Amino acid sequence: MKQQILGFIGAGNMAGSLIGGLVSDGFAPGNIWVSDVDAAKLKDLESRFGVHTSQDNQVVAGQAQVVVLAVKPQTLQTVATGLAATVQQRQPLVVSIAAGVSEAALERWLGGEVALVRCMPNTPALVKTGATALHGNARITEAQKSQAEAIMRSVGLAVWVEREDLLDAVTALSGSGPAYFFLMMEAMEAAAIALGLDQATARLLTQQTGLGAARIAIESEEPPAELRQRVTSPGGTTERAIQVFEAGGLHGLVEQAMRAASERAAELSRQLGG
Repeated sequence: MKQQILGFIGAGNMAGSLIGGLVSDGFAPGNIWVSDVDAAKLKDLESRFGVHTSQDNQVVAGQAQVVVLAVKPQTLQTVATGLAATVQQRQPLVVSIAAGVSEAALERWLGGEVALVRCMPNTPALVKTGATALHGNARITEAQKSQAEAIMRSVGLAVWVEREDLLDAVTALSGSGPAYFFLMMEAMEAAAIALGLDQATARLLTQQTGLGAARIAIESEEPPAELRQRVTSPGGTTERAIQVFEAGGLHGLVEQAMRAASERAAELSRQLGG
């Protein structure tokens, strides 16, 4: 993988994060090429990481063994159709991190018969704590599967799903999930202020509590329900709060919210090309 030429089409925040993660993992900057219409973004990546850049997508795709499509979903059709001839000639592994664009649409735009991996990363990848799900079409080899996984593991964990439609569930979970936790933190901070704490203290304690809970969950082999029970003493303060959450139907509300997000992800996929 580290000896291959890796080409990024798009120089946005996620591309920059992936490039930074790959370089940190020992991938040679000289083997990374990036294209974008924005010359300022290219200059920034070039100065930060020492990668090669071009404003011409064809220059990048014309030499890469792995092409990462890192443009906005709304512009992906135009970009992909423009790359179709080069992709058909060179037959690289194509990795898409564009949300909502199906493998079928990508294959069609790229001319068909393409080794393709579709990824669903989330925003914590920007701080190298991402959670990414991947699905590959029937044309990818085991080596190509490892290549795609290595790219996404450079900014966090990466897991494979067996069916492409499960990426809608992933979107509802890890894709949209950071916002759910931010919402909970927002509510906890506001409640703490209502109880008398100043905003700075309320925010700091909320953030550290969230970080600590996540760290315990990651390092433990116990399920969340067991971890919750361990810190919920009978007749104590935590139990009283949990009872209020459960009386309000928290579990059912979370399921409804995630179903709505999953359904919206499927709708957007249909709108972006099916």
